[in-house]
Amino acid sequence: MTPARISEEVHIDLALPSDNAGAICTAKRLAGQAGFDEAGQSLIATAVSELATNILRYGGGGEVVLRLIHEPGRSGMEILAEDHGPGIRNIERAMQDHFSTGKSLGLGLPGVKRLMDEFFINSKPGVGTLCIARKWRRL
Repeated sequence: MTPARISEEVHIDLALPSDNAGAICTAKRLAGQAGFDEAGQSLIATAVSELATNILRYGGGGEVVLRLIHEPGRSGMEILAEDHGPGIRNIERAMQDHFSTGKSLGLGLPGVKRLMDEFFINSKPGVGTLCIARKWRRL
């Protein structure tokens, strides 16, 4: 991912299940501020919800950073989701629909990738996982 200019950045600590609701509300508010319509705001909020749920369920807590970003001819929103949990041993499998190491449908990470325009994931067993997702809006 190429660096983009950041005009606003909000950090949200995720330690309790109730922190997910705050992340979703903040994501929707920032997406509206960035000019996304209701559908775009909902897509971004859904992606944040999925990433925050993974952090809480599998990573033992972590952080979501929401950024309003800009490049020539477009603006958007970036979601950075990071934990310091056990990590993902096989990212390729984790990115396949219906694969889960827990008791879930296994649609979270692949779903986020489909909802967003750009998606990056890096994970190291015993170190944690970092996901970056971007949604763009043409100017």
